[in-house]
Amino acid sequence: MGSVRENGLGAANLRLVGAPSLSLDSDELARDYERISATRQFQSGQRLAAELGIVPGERVLDLGCGTGLLAEHISDLVGPQGSVVGIDPLPLRIELARSKQRPNLSFEVGDAFHLDMLQDSSFDVVIMNAVFHWLPEKTRPLLECARVLHPGGRVGIGTMLKGHRTRVHQIASKVLSEPPFDRFPRPRAQLTFPVDAEEMRAFFEMTGFSALLIEVRESTRMWPSPEAAISFSEASSFGNFLGHLPPELKARARVTIRQRLQNLMTADGIIHHGRRLVAIAARR
Repeated sequence: MGSVRENGLGAANLRLVGAPSLSLDSDELARDYERISATRQFQSGQRLAAELGIVPGERVLDLGCGTGLLAEHISDLVGPQGSVVGIDPLPLRIELARSKQRPNLSFEVGDAFHLDMLQDSSFDVVIMNAVFHWLPEKTRPLLECARVLHPGGRVGIGTMLKGHRTRVHQIASKVLSEPPFDRFPRPRAQLTFPVDAEEMRAFFEMTGFSALLIEVRESTRMWPSPEAAISFSEASSFGNFLGHLPPELKARARVTIRQRLQNLMTADGIIHHGRRLVAIAARR
């Protein structure tokens, strides 16, 4: 990756204030994500892969593959005659992904804005699970998806819904707006760049896709403890959740957020009500 990409999720980050940093990831966060996402993003990704109708022999690109759990699952779906390529901008997560060795599975460090290493019309399916909301600009990645897909190829996206914030993130934002943490504000209040259903439809239309499914889905999950909720927020944001704070304030903010989250605890844990946007389209 060149110097432009080392500072964010592609060159578009240089034009957008508050784009997430890639320099805050660590071995611990990557391994936490591998462990925690197995019961979170991975399950949503399995459902998205099923809805894409992936069949044996197909060539699939997992864009923003993380530690490779979903790519490994898809490699079983496509079988020995198919292939799966996983791409992610976080080297530590690709390192973990490469431990999942299979003849039809490979991983590369790269980003959604620059897929120059991939040939035109070389894939049947592109899947982006829990990735799209991290992209500060949407058009270039979708144009790259359209380029590497053959006509009729499918793209599947599972992403955060614009306008929805969980109680965990509401509490974290409240804490970070208070002294002494407010002396170090994030460039943007929100780390992610989510879209709504109509915006997704428009992005598909302008980048050469025909929408097949655009749907908002409700979900309810449980965090067993405040610590588990915070750990996931840190790991899934590759360190950006509290990464803007000095080390001594980061630890203090973590403690304060954990104390506030304790008020949400039930006998089963912290109830997480989510809303997710799922979108599938075909390249025209």
